[in-house]
Amino acid sequence: MSFSVPVQLELHNEPLPLSSPFRISGHVFTDMPATIVTLRHDGHVGRGEAAGVYYLQDAPPTMLATLEGLRARIEAGIDRQALRTLLPPGGARNALDLALWDLEAQCTGIPAWRIAGLPAPQPLVTTFTVGADAPATMADRAAAYTDAIALKLKLTGEVDLDIERVAAVRARCPDAWLGVDANQGYDAATLPRLLPALLAARVALLEQPCRRGHEEDLDGIAHVLPFAADESILSLEELEARHQRFDVINIKLDKCGGLTEGLLMARRARALGKKVMVGNMAGTSLAMAPAFVLGQLCDIVDLDGPTFLVADREPSVRYSGGCIDIPSGLWGRLG
Repeated sequence: MSFSVPVQLELHNEPLPLSSPFRISGHVFTDMPATIVTLRHDGHVGRGEAAGVYYLQDAPPTMLATLEGLRARIEAGIDRQALRTLLPPGGARNALDLALWDLEAQCTGIPAWRIAGLPAPQPLVTTFTVGADAPATMADRAAAYTDAIALKLKLTGEVDLDIERVAAVRARCPDAWLGVDANQGYDAATLPRLLPALLAARVALLEQPCRRGHEEDLDGIAHVLPFAADESILSLEELEARHQRFDVINIKLDKCGGLTEGLLMARRARALGKKVMVGNMAGTSLAMAPAFVLGQLCDIVDLDGPTFLVADREPSVRYSGGCIDIPSGLWGRLG
């Protein structure tokens, strides 16, 4: 954590349009803008990308302004532990944290995975996500992922329609690992109606069934399949406070504020007896690469963000055989 050098800071935002609208519970996305942080030191360059947390109004314009306001402090030199006290969890800290990781790897010649105390990374099975739509449309989209081993379906809280969606996809994809993400769409009254249908369809994971701040809705409901926290647990502090109601913790670097905090969360979740998942807020391959490092500690990996974009970066992550892998030259001296 002690790596700190004076840097030249460059900041900009990118629009990152999606190739088609993407629907989840309560939102339809047509783009996923991101803030890009570039740090330069002695001929070396470190980069980080973050989208922020849309449901907290943590968006690139605000993220950019936050980082610009700290320019003098950043350019004087800051290490990743000091950054955890300087900025709260969220997109601004994430973008800068990832750039610091990348810069350290470039300056020292030590890959990010080794700095993180991990073995050399291996390709990871990733889920491929199907946005909420008509059941037949979702089944078609799921079946179009011909290489996929694992699928994740977005639900909306419309119980009867969600049941049809899950059944339609399972009928078309009988052998795939299947998870569903309710994105806060259910409550104590509606969730018990959904659960039998998920069991019948052999669904392996229910992500974020209830609204953030209403986790008590889960009290008294049997976990007939694993429940995962996404919006309910953003950071290490919230993990300590809210883990009891969940079986799986979905860590996203944008939520927690970077790979530094993400690694702390994954290791702490393990110590608490939880399974660990890594997810994403969409984004290019530059955002997936550091999450791939975290993914080496995870039971479930959801890193399909670039597949929804009109265009990705080069070099880009590789998807093959239902897995994600990272090429050399992208970030953190991986590959």
